Amino acid sequence: MTTFRDVIKSKKYDLVVVPQIEPAVIAMVSCLGIQRNFAIHLHGNPKRERSHLKARILFFLMKAFFLRRTAYVFGTSPRQLSSFREMFDSKVPQCWVPNPVRKFDNAQTTGGEPGCVTFINVGRFSHQKGQDILVRAFAEVHKQRKNTRLKIVGHGSGEEDLRREIARLQLQDVVAIEHHPDDPQPALSTSDIYVSTSRWEGWSLAICEALRFGLPVIATDCEFGPSDILVDPRLGRLVDPEGGASLVTAMIDYCDHIVSAKRDSDFRQSFIDQYSEEKVVDVHATALRAAAG
Repeated sequence: MTTFRDVIKSKKYDLVVVPQIEPAVIAMVSCLGIQRNFAIHLHGNPKRERSHLKARILFFLMKAFFLRRTAYVFGTSPRQLSSFREMFDSKVPQCWVPNPVRKFDNAQTTGGEPGCVTFINVGRFSHQKGQDILVRAFAEVHKQRKNTRLKIVGHGSGEEDLRREIARLQLQDVVAIEHHPDDPQPALSTSDIYVSTSRWEGWSLAICEALRFGLPVIATDCEFGPSDILVDPRLGRLVDPEGGASLVTAMIDYCDHIVSAKRDSDFRQSFIDQYSEEKVVDVHATALRAAAG
């Protein structure tokens, strides 16, 4: 805290942007007596982050003392910002600053294994990302549609549990775990349908990158992100947050109508262009100028 205070005190910064609520409180405490404008940049789910005693104390301090010192709240999704406003009874100005979605040199798809429909999920192997929900749903899908395959792409501490679940359901021949740490293009370009089964999100760059390849998306309607992105039925569809029967039904329906679903590929790629880096940077710059002013 002393180092942070020294850095902030060394220059008359117009705005200090701190990610997340807990670090923001710590930063403001360390700068008591120094006149600076602070902005909070939300990334995750504030409700989920209040899960341990230290977090609950810091959240209380934010609501009781430090929110009034906050010049602006930035967020990665509109629903996330609405949740923050409700949780903290906040009157602080807010601004949605969407995450930029990178471009790929050749964002085209060739589809998966010939004669099959390939579902794909990209993300950290963790409870949050809900790959266990996806694997159980896919097991039901594969019972009814033998021409289906699933690729789960990512890394993380939950990989062994995930592999055990795949083995328990006897899906080793039709479910593949792949590692593409920096570039999901090889996996996305050889798939047909993207499935997100996150239990919570802040936004979802993985969904956006799937749309960049023109893939239709099925996503659990979790807090937050998917519902802010899938705002047109041509982009994809939302299912129950717990997955279950609605997820299985959506996967089978896309499997059966994959040809018609692919006709909207160009629309998806065009839609996601609004989040390209060169466009989003202007949104961020405008927000920073407003907060600093």
